[in-house]
Amino acid sequence: MTTILVVDDEQEMRKLIELHLQKNGFDVLHAENGEEAIQMVHSISIDLILLDVMMPGKSGFEVCQELREFSSIPIIFLTALDAKTDLVKGLKLGGDDYVIKPFTAIELIARIEAILRRMGKESKDVKITKGILVNDPAGRQILSGGKKINLTLKEYELLHLFMDNEGVAFAREQLLERLWGLDYEGGTRTVDTHIKTLRLKLGTAAGRYIETVWGIGYRFEVRK
Repeated sequence: MTTILVVDDEQEMRKLIELHLQKNGFDVLHAENGEEAIQMVHSISIDLILLDVMMPGKSGFEVCQELREFSSIPIIFLTALDAKTDLVKGLKLGGDDYVIKPFTAIELIARIEAILRRMGKESKDVKITKGILVNDPAGRQILSGGKKINLTLKEYELLHLFMDNEGVAFAREQLLERLWGLDYEGGTRTVDTHIKTLRLKLGTAAGRYIETVWGIGYRFEVRK
């Protein structure tokens, strides 16, 4: 699944964009400022960034310039600026495209798809193999040793996230926010319960891929 990072200091804008992206089959991460975005790019596999230009602290242009020192991830600027000089500046700094606010969901998705096609990363679901596990996103199913594992939607989403980010340690709070949402009223024990059930369903061989990171949360790693 294609992962898109939305960087915008306005929470409502992030939620709106996330809603449209998820409806079109994208996995969505979000950051409220440039520093957070840069840290995420260092630690998580991301396919494309939607980057707001006008943010407190580091501007979108500054974030782009810093990212280009170590990353070639496609960047689409989100901007309320319509001056050609500002748009040209963003492209010269390494941006790949821009969308002027307010924009329609159709326009945004079209620009994303166009860049992904150019990069050879169209939002087609590709099977992910990790150890004895195979994740088939198109069918939303997990195979272990060739046998289908019956998972609930949340269990599947949790395992998909892990397999797509092998070696990355996720805090319980991060998992709760990304899979259950900001408005979820349950506690982090919900995550622990799902992890426990997931391990049982995967069995001894594959269940050990989900490791407990003491004091932090969990990570997925296939060890020989």
